[in-house]
Amino acid sequence: MRRLLLPLLCALGLAAGTARGAAAAPPTVDFGLAKCAHCVPLVLLPDYAKGVTIKPTVFTNGNDVLTALLSGSIQIAQVTYVAYITAIDRGFHVVAVAGQIGGGSQIVLAPSLHVPAGDWTALKAAIAKAKAAGKHFTIAASRGSPQDMDMRGVLAKHGIKVGGTVKFVNISDPATESTALADGGADMICAVDPFATEIRASKTGTFFAYPYDQAGGKLANVILTSPKMIHDHPALVQATVDAVIADNNAMMADHAKWAAVITKVTGLPLHLSKLAIKNLYPDVAMSRARVLAIAQEMHTLGYIQNDDTKAVSAHLDYRFLMKATGKTEKQLGG
Repeated sequence: MRRLLLPLLCALGLAAGTARGAAAAPPTVDFGLAKCAHCVPLVLLPDYAKGVTIKPTVFTNGNDVLTALLSGSIQIAQVTYVAYITAIDRGFHVVAVAGQIGGGSQIVLAPSLHVPAGDWTALKAAIAKAKAAGKHFTIAASRGSPQDMDMRGVLAKHGIKVGGTVKFVNISDPATESTALADGGADMICAVDPFATEIRASKTGTFFAYPYDQAGGKLANVILTSPKMIHDHPALVQATVDAVIADNNAMMADHAKWAAVITKVTGLPLHLSKLAIKNLYPDVAMSRARVLAIAQEMHTLGYIQNDDTKAVSAHLDYRFLMKATGKTEKQLGG
């Protein structure tokens, strides 16, 4: 009987060891990001993840990423600060755990306008000309995106009100922005890179300004998750934030690698990807003052129903950044 049991016990022990080995495999985090020049480097997160397997999924835009996060199909997401504030306004339970990158926006004009770069007087004259002719001056962006908010903020600063002669058109897919300029569907677009760079290179549009002279500055993307994820799996959130920081550092150190991943995901020619990088500013800090300024501007412009500054501030969680960087909350923008 002993001789019969011994092989069986050995087999059971081997199976148990195999099961323990399988259980020891790194846990998985489903991560979502949008298809833009400053977002797509995050497809390389698996290369920098330690103690966790990160599975990145690329979505058409930030709104789709946020929808995926809220539905539970992903656990951590790269979205815009505008999307984060909108989610808070609508009562969704989300927490910002790290910044990611800034910049990536350009205002481009239809070449037929013949408005010089930075000449707001000439732009106002073009708007007045359209009004005199009984036409709209059409501006466009992806509604609810940083480009949309930045453009409206800059226009307001220069005394240009959206409405009446100045008509807004939504472009949900940034890849089609050049078409809107080419077919006369828009006179001015605040476009996201790398598509903005592509528009300029193709002569479909001419550069007018970077829209950073407004409340949010260059602030663009943030890493978002749920309170439940933080409560149940803080180590996975920490590991993901660590990977985002490592990814950012790698992109800053190796622009060739950064350009290559932009080209791979977006299909943009490599030389244009290299140009787009010049308008991108990796930064994992979360500037509380800038974020709250965006929230206030969104409320003023009617993008959100409530003054959400207190709630937005309360859902900025600096603990993971502090642990990853060794910096204080104040040093990280808090």
